[in-house]
Amino acid sequence: MSTELASRGRPKAARPARGPGATPRRAFSPGLLFALPFLVLFVLFMLWPLVQGVWMSLTDTSLAARDPSFIGLDNYAEALGDAEMWRTMWHTVWFTLVSTAPLVVVALGMALLVYTGLPGQWVWRLAFFAPYLLPVGVIGLLWGWLYQPDLGLYNHLLRAVGLDGYAWLSDESVALYAIVIATLWWTVGFNFLLFLAALQAVPDHLYEAAALDGAGAWRRLWHVTLPQLRRVIGVVTVLQILASLKVFDQVYLLTKGGPDGSTRPVVEYLYDMGFTGYRLGYASAIAYVFFALIVLASAVQFVALRRREK
Repeated sequence: MSTELASRGRPKAARPARGPGATPRRAFSPGLLFALPFLVLFVLFMLWPLVQGVWMSLTDTSLAARDPSFIGLDNYAEALGDAEMWRTMWHTVWFTLVSTAPLVVVALGMALLVYTGLPGQWVWRLAFFAPYLLPVGVIGLLWGWLYQPDLGLYNHLLRAVGLDGYAWLSDESVALYAIVIATLWWTVGFNFLLFLAALQAVPDHLYEAAALDGAGAWRRLWHVTLPQLRRVIGVVTVLQILASLKVFDQVYLLTKGGPDGSTRPVVEYLYDMGFTGYRLGYASAIAYVFFALIVLASAVQFVALRRREK
């Protein structure tokens, strides 16, 4: 009994004090366990393919040969001197330049129409967003029928008003723009949804203050709505540019890169080199050259957005 009382009466040894930024030892383990599934999937499906692709671009890997050999930077040198690769790169850049502005401006206009109290809002929301849910195979079939030279709807409407029809998908001068129109109809709903969410986050008291100052609808748009959406417009523009640079599916289904390669994007050229020409090593080099250009474009846009915010 005396021993027990003596042990209770002893002062406990003071624990070493932790700094203000110190993290408890046990707090890190549960977080690591929760993040472990994501880390495993990230390494397996993102990091490892990235490393494997870099290695493949330094070899002459081919679907027709089993034992690839290391060739260094030869694939990159060939890619940088490949006129067809630069031609398809220009097609991709031009498609991005032509499609980005309509996909941002039209989406913003659609969101403003719904937000300002258009009758039957749920119908308009469904109509604007529903095309985005369609798979690309449906888009290829639908717009292929619409663009038919003889039986297509667009040429039928043009002839009804006395105009000549177009060979929408087989004329080099209009084929790329026809794909832009189809892409606009298909994907504008996603940007519309982002803008609509941003509009609903604009504080109501700003509109009330502007109305008390006598500002009309246009003044409220230019001096309240658009300034509040400036950051969202920048984010949507960056996302749209990155999405347009990766164009492939609708081009391949509608024109297969034709006519005469006038709509062939760099991703399709990469696909052809790797799976039609069996040159996986060279296709990997093209992919990383394209990836470097995308990273450069993203960095330029990021710097531009930061400067605007300042």
